[in-house]
Amino acid sequence: MTKNRMVTLALVALTAFFVSCNNSGTATTGSDSATHASDSSATTGAEDTRGIHQEEADYSAGGVDMKGLLVYNDSVKGKRPAVLVVHEWWGNNDYSKGRARQLAQLGYVALAVDMYGGGQVAEDPQGAMKLAGPFYGDPTLAKTRLDAALAKLKTYTQVDTSRIAAIGYCYGGFIVTNAAKLGADLKGVVSFHGDLSGVAPDKKLTKAKFLICHGEADTLVSKAVVAKFKKQMDSIGADYTFKSYPGALHAFTNPASTAVGKKYNMPIAYNEAADNGSWNEMKAFLNKIFQ
Repeated sequence: MTKNRMVTLALVALTAFFVSCNNSGTATTGSDSATHASDSSATTGAEDTRGIHQEEADYSAGGVDMKGLLVYNDSVKGKRPAVLVVHEWWGNNDYSKGRARQLAQLGYVALAVDMYGGGQVAEDPQGAMKLAGPFYGDPTLAKTRLDAALAKLKTYTQVDTSRIAAIGYCYGGFIVTNAAKLGADLKGVVSFHGDLSGVAPDKKLTKAKFLICHGEADTLVSKAVVAKFKKQMDSIGADYTFKSYPGALHAFTNPASTAVGKKYNMPIAYNEAADNGSWNEMKAFLNKIFQ
């Protein structure tokens, strides 16, 4: 089988996976869905934006202009750790930006990353797959784009450039874990119900610590994929923590996913315990790696 044929088959499979994954934030279209999902997160309740500074973060990679969002708390003085937030396959919409604001409330500088360029946001699964597909076919492209966001983040005077991590949701989980496997200059990465496939870790390159937050009842990230991920990480002695939440289906952090799962007959649902538990695990993980 040719390499191109293998990539094509992989993308077909990923289309089915991510339609389920990321429709968890929408009852209609991608951009509208995540806007509502981020504000209704049970993790923090009503969003408190007092003292939160937000500004567009323009940067480029390979001739493509990106439009991220930088967020931090004005009341925190001096340099502080920073976190890249990688969006679902819909693009850098209000879901990822909302998570960045939550991180700013915790005292971090957060950059909601634009992986696609131009602030593109998909309006349907077909559009989302068109935008996301190239990154699955070429994991180095994903790292290149994330590295560009990282370089931009390091230019801000508020950022302690020696203490930077990245988190990602669904597609974003795939992006951050693969970038870390390929040697991205990060202290650690967190994947929330992300796809765990991709490149194998390399002992010479993989230096970051990993926190994987996975729904134990997730049928969209197969047990075989989970087992392969663990085996590969164990084979190089990678520093990773795998948290599996009992009864949690795919998209467990998204409050909109239960209704969407019922509407489209998908095995996805919000799980408040897993959402809150994974967020608290992330907070402890960041505290540890940033010590």
